[in-house]
Amino acid sequence: MASLPPRGLVPPLLWGLSLFLSLPGPIWLQPSPPPQSSPPTELHPCHTCRGLVDSFNKGLERTIRDNFGGGNTAWEEEKLSKYKDSETRLVEVLESVCSKSDFECHRLLELSEELVESWWFHKQQEAPDLFQWLCSDSLKLCCPSGTFGPSCLPCPGGAEKPCGGHGRCEGEGTRGGSGHCDCQAGYGGEACGQCGLGYFEAERNASHLVCSACFGPCARCSGPEESNCLQCKKGWALHHLKCVDIDECGTERASCGPDQFCVNTEGSYECRDCAKACLGCMGAGPGRCKKCSPGYQQVGSKCLDVDECETEVCPGENKQCENTEGSYRCVCAEGYKQMEGVCVKEQIPGEPSSGPQKLEEGRSSSRGRAGKPLLQAATGPAPSPLPLTPIRLH
Repeated sequence: MASLPPRGLVPPLLWGLSLFLSLPGPIWLQPSPPPQSSPPTELHPCHTCRGLVDSFNKGLERTIRDNFGGGNTAWEEEKLSKYKDSETRLVEVLESVCSKSDFECHRLLELSEELVESWWFHKQQEAPDLFQWLCSDSLKLCCPSGTFGPSCLPCPGGAEKPCGGHGRCEGEGTRGGSGHCDCQAGYGGEACGQCGLGYFEAERNASHLVCSACFGPCARCSGPEESNCLQCKKGWALHHLKCVDIDECGTERASCGPDQFCVNTEGSYECRDCAKACLGCMGAGPGRCKKCSPGYQQVGSKCLDVDECETEVCPGENKQCENTEGSYRCVCAEGYKQMEGVCVKEQIPGEPSSGPQKLEEGRSSSRGRAGKPLLQAATGPAPSPLPLTPIRLH
């Protein structure tokens, strides 16, 4: 249930405005979020109010520049005194204070227009800072610099120097945020008043701290030199105040696959693939194999390719063997091409086809037509014997 408007000196307008701002905006004024897995980060209303005031102040400068500056000083001074605080000028400024696509600015201006008019006609002299009067004091959307949250509490390190001057106070200047310090590189602690990992105090006094980087592998140190290390980063071991690289490949810390070998790097290690000739290896190249891969044989200390074409014969006519790395392949001889599983002679323009059908016809021709002997097929059927006519003797 909504609370009733307060009585007394607080204007009902401010009560209604603060209640409205606490509610989600109308659907038609809310921009559609971009398609992404995480919700978009929304600006705090204080930033919208600050943008509105900044645009308003630019409008004031523009209206003076565009309407005056013609050279007649006496006339301009007389007209300017009337125009400076006129309603005409206010309307000109408000018409262009929000861009067409800035829905939040239009929404806030609609809600606070009467307050802006009140400031314009009645409050300018006693409250010349529109941002302070509108955004902080009246709408209570913003806080003074160095403070945060609904009650405008001071940031860690104090409002004068939030986060010690070495970080950003979350929510500073707004009525939101946690006040947590996001420290710059090299600084840490609640108010960024300490040196972070890998840095040491180069200078410090009651109000000033300078952190400088330690020597590369040092996690904590007393100075910038290699011999100033007090603690080492991961992958390094402290030895006589110096950080020495740990060779993980010579220990059980490295974890590489069966067909990989370990390479030590500064502070870490890498796993690299063995050569194709190897089944397991101790280093790079075919000379560091534990065993040879199929298609390879050990020659001396190396695993070298086996030339299968010296012993392997490719089945089928007009085929030849081609050796490959670790294997071989059968291809058609020069002048032949693969067709339906057999190698046939490539057809030269103008010559009859030598495809599978032609080959079959050639095979049939050796048997003659209809499976008859070749001689009979060539000469045709034997002629019938002539009939014998009896001869009478007289």
